[in-house]
Amino acid sequence: MHSEQPFAMDPTMPPHFDQQPLPPAWLHPTAIVDGDCTIGAGTKVWDNAHIRSGARIGRKCIIGEKSYLAYNVILGDLVKLNAAVYICAQVEIEDGVLIAAHTVFTNDRFPRACDPDLHDLATSAPTEATLWTRVKRGASIGANCTIGPGLTLGEFCMIGMGSVVTRNVPAHALLIGSPARIVGLVCRCGEPVLRGCNGTPPAGDYPCARCNRTVHFS
Repeated sequence: MHSEQPFAMDPTMPPHFDQQPLPPAWLHPTAIVDGDCTIGAGTKVWDNAHIRSGARIGRKCIIGEKSYLAYNVILGDLVKLNAAVYICAQVEIEDGVLIAAHTVFTNDRFPRACDPDLHDLATSAPTEATLWTRVKRGASIGANCTIGPGLTLGEFCMIGMGSVVTRNVPAHALLIGSPARIVGLVCRCGEPVLRGCNGTPPAGDYPCARCNRTVHFS
């Protein structure tokens, strides 16, 4: 295990899903974990992932190979990051979120390498232009997506592969494209319950043929 400083395992995070007691977190020998991180029991961190200081990762997560989690990033329980996911500072991921390979989060409204007079590098620390992004529980983000700064992605939404998200996403919305647009609604099981809409769907209840749940959209 390659660790720049000792980090904290946290097997005491309160459970809110049915399971047997979990084993301690597991790190691949090539993973880099900075100090002051919290990694929940049952989580696996794969090869060449890098987790920066202050990050909090919940229980039974998967951190895919070559993924990067910046300072103070927050992940809930049961989060799955595929390979080479980039999560910048000021991002919070709730429980049960899937983020597919090569997805990138951004946080700076006015990105520049240096000051306006080109005398020195700009700070890499958060500033007033660094915005929080939140991904709500159960959401899925497809491969090669880009998520803009200061956004909220609603519960159980689904973002199609290659999308560029520039606006807040309603719960259960299905989005595709660049910029991403709403084209339907999905159930919490992932099955589409409305297809082919262009813009905000009509308010109503949409039954799922797969699991018999109902999506209420308002």
